[in-house]
Amino acid sequence: MKKQKEKKENLELLYRFFAQLDDPDKIAAVLEDLCTYNEVEQMAGRLRCALLLMEGKTYKDVLQDVDLSSATVSRVSRCIQHGSGGYSEILKEWSEKTKK
Repeated sequence: MKKQKEKKENLELLYRFFAQLDDPDKIAAVLEDLCTYNEVEQMAGRLRCALLLMEGKTYKDVLQDVDLSSATVSRVSRCIQHGSGGYSEILKEWSEKTKK
């Protein structure tokens, strides 16, 4: 039980830490320290995949544009449709801000 509580506290720390970052250069530096280059690259690919899917692109289009497996594209799609709302909510807000 203690381990579970510790894991939850660690995740909360991580989320709060990222929430206070507002400079892309600082975020890049933190990601570079926390993750391997491949992990960051994979996260970037998933984000790009989500954007493309939300724009109405097909799986085939996404697979040609982003270097991800079809299983990962499918997972991102499921997260958009049935997930916690992370992709949908944040990417809609971001997309609206960048169009202005």
